Parts: sequence; C-alpha cells; structure tokens
Amino acid sequence: MNILIVYAHPSRKSYTFQVLEKLKSVLALEKWNVEVSDLYASNFNSDMSEEEYEREGFGRTELPISADVWSEQEKIERADCIIFLYPVWWSDCPAKLKGWFDRVYSVGYAYGQNETSRKMKTIPLGLVICTAGHPNDFLHEIEIAQSMEKVMLHDRLGKRFENKEMIILGGTLDLENVMEKHFDQINQIPEKIKTIKQ
Repeated sequence: MNILIVYAHPSRKSYTFQVLEKLKSVLALEKWNVEVSDLYASNFNSDMSEEEYEREGFGRTELPISADVWSEQEKIERADCIIFLYPVWWSDCPAKLKGWFDRVYSVGYAYGQNETSRKMKTIPLGLVICTAGHPNDFLHEIEIAQSMEKVMLHDRLGKRFENKEMIILGGTLDLENVMEKHFDQINQIPEKIKTIKQ
C-alpha cells in the first residue's frame, strides 16, 4: 500500500504538525510505504507562471510541464491513497495547497485529456483532514463545513478518486478537550485505508 500525504502548514509548532506526526506513526505500524509532500518545507511554488498559464488556459498540452509539477504527478501515480492535511484558514485550505491543485492538476493530466496527454490515474481513496478552530457543530450550522466538503470532495478530488471523505478536526481553540477525540479519529484511518485493499 502506497500512501501519499500532501501536507500544508508552515510551522512545526502547530497542532496540524502534531496531527501529521501522529498520522505518520499510526501508518508506520502497518508497514506501508508513506511519502510526504511537505509543501512549505519544500518551498513548493504555488504561483502559476505566465508560461504555465499559456499551457493551461489554452489547453496546449504539447508545452512542457515544470519539473516540480512532474515530480508531484509521479507521486500521485504511485499512490493508492492520498491524504490532504492542512489547517482551515478563512474557510479553505492555505494558498500553498490551493496552488498545488492549480499547478499539479495540469491540463491533459487531471482534466482536458487528449490523445497525446497522460491521464491521471483514478486513486482508490482520498482523505481530506483539516484542523479548524471552530467546533464541527458550529461549522455545520454556518454551512462552512458543507462548503468545504463540496469544494474539496466534489471539485478538487471529484471523479479522480473512487472513494473520498473529509475529516474536520474542529474545536482546536479548546484543544485540551478535543485532542483525545481527534487522535482517536487518526487511529482509525488505517482501517479506512484497508477497506480499499484488493
């Protein structure tokens, strides 16, 4: 089983980093291959260049793909499960992760395929894990949770994933009262992944 974690947080002092470390330790027990794309640590360029826009905006799949984008696409092609881990900032993922989708989901690969392009493989499972200051009940009450699910699961993951789920680790403003529950949810992730094993 090959697991790719696409991680987006700039600080190792953050709660999201604690969640990453917990997730890695839980997955390590399964002896699976785990690869982490740490977008901040690798200084992933989230801004699309003018040349990239020419390729994307006009569907010019004959133009080259940047080396960093190709590297991320290769990680996708190896994965049986992709986990996106990030904090909720202003009702969405950090710009660094949004830029990952902008650039890595290139035309001819993630959409707009033609006879000469390489199509992104369908990933068996996509998990979206995000940490949020507000409790889950409040995020649902103001319909931010539903909005995030619609954007992440139905648009960004979409039909590119056979199975997909969003886990909101909410209430981090009161961390002492939610951490144990959150880590219990992380402990259950290997079982979710095992359901996709052939």
